[in-house]
Amino acid sequence: MRNVMVTGGAGFIGSNFARMLLREHPDYRVLVYDKLTYCGNLESLRDLASDPRYAFVQGDICDAAAVERAIREHEIDTIVNFAAETHVDRSLLDPGSFITTDVYGTHVLLEAVRTRKLERYLQISTDEVYGEVSEGSSRETDPLAPRSPYSASKAAGDMMVLAYHASYGLPVLITRGSNNFGPYQYPEKFIPLFVTNAIDGQPLPLYGDGRQVRDWVYVLDHCSGVDVVLHRGLPGHVYNIGGGNERLNIDVAHAILGLLGKPESLIQPVTDRPGHDRRYSLDCGKLRALGWTPGHAFEEALAATVRWYADNEAWWRPLKSGEYRDYYQRQYGARLERSGQV
Repeated sequence: MRNVMVTGGAGFIGSNFARMLLREHPDYRVLVYDKLTYCGNLESLRDLASDPRYAFVQGDICDAAAVERAIREHEIDTIVNFAAETHVDRSLLDPGSFITTDVYGTHVLLEAVRTRKLERYLQISTDEVYGEVSEGSSRETDPLAPRSPYSASKAAGDMMVLAYHASYGLPVLITRGSNNFGPYQYPEKFIPLFVTNAIDGQPLPLYGDGRQVRDWVYVLDHCSGVDVVLHRGLPGHVYNIGGGNERLNIDVAHAILGLLGKPESLIQPVTDRPGHDRRYSLDCGKLRALGWTPGHAFEEALAATVRWYADNEAWWRPLKSGEYRDYYQRQYGARLERSGQV
C-alpha cells in the first residue's frame, strides 16, 4: 500500500484520516476523492494543499467512469471509503439518496477494486447497523438490525462488501465506529450543533427526554483505529471502533453548556424523532487485540472540541446558512414552535 484513495475525504472523519495518513506514513500518497456535497468542505483540507503527496479529485463514487479514471491516473492501490450519506435525521426526510450513495456507490467501488485488482479496500461503517442495544455490547458477529433508512443503507453496503469477499476473494475490511466528535464536523450533528447553537445563545433542541445513550469516540482515536485495521486487519473481517465513553445525551448537553459558561435553560426538549434508538454500545476486544487503544479521555477531548469551534467560527459560520438553514427549519422549526422557542 502506497497510493491510498480516501473517498469522502473532504468530510469530517475522512479529512482527519487523510491528514493522519500523511503524517504517520511519510512514503504514502493520498488522493482525496469527494463529491463535495453540503458536508464536504475543502477548507477542512486547506493545510494539506502544499503537500506534494496530497491530491484532490472532485467526483461521485456512483460515477464508475470517474472512479476508474481517478484510480488509473493516480495509480491507486488501496481505497478507504468514507463516502456516505450519514445523518439519520436527513435519511428520514430523503431515504433515496442514502440508498444511492451508501449501497450503489459501494458497489461501484467494489467493482473497481475487483477489475483493477487493488491491494485493499476498507469500508467505514457504523455501530447503528446493529440496531438498538438495551444491554451488553455489540460484537462483530452479532446479527444486524438497522432501524433507520441511514443504518439500513449502511448495513446493505456492509453486506455487499462481505459478499464480494466471499464471491470474488476481494481483500476487503469493514470498521464500525461509534459516535464520532471533534474538529471539522458539520454542524448538523449532535455535538457541533449544540456547541454552535450555545455559542450564539440559541436553543439546544434535545430529542425526547435526552436519556438516549451513545458511546462517543474522539475522531483522532477513530482514525487511528482505522489505520490499525487497514494495516493489520484480516481481509473479510469486521472490526468495531468505540471509545468506551457511554453518555446520556442530556449529560453531554450539560457538559457543553458548562464548558461555554452558558445557562442550562438553553436546553429545549423537542418531539423525538421516529425510531430513535435508545442505546448503542460496542465491544472492541477484536480491535484491541491488534494493539489499538483510544488515546483521548472523553472530558478532555470534549473540551478540546468545544474550544476548536469557539476558535474557528470562520470555518462553521458560513455552513450554517443557505441549505443548512433550510434543513434546520424543516427538522426543528415545528418542534421548537411547539415548545414555544421560536
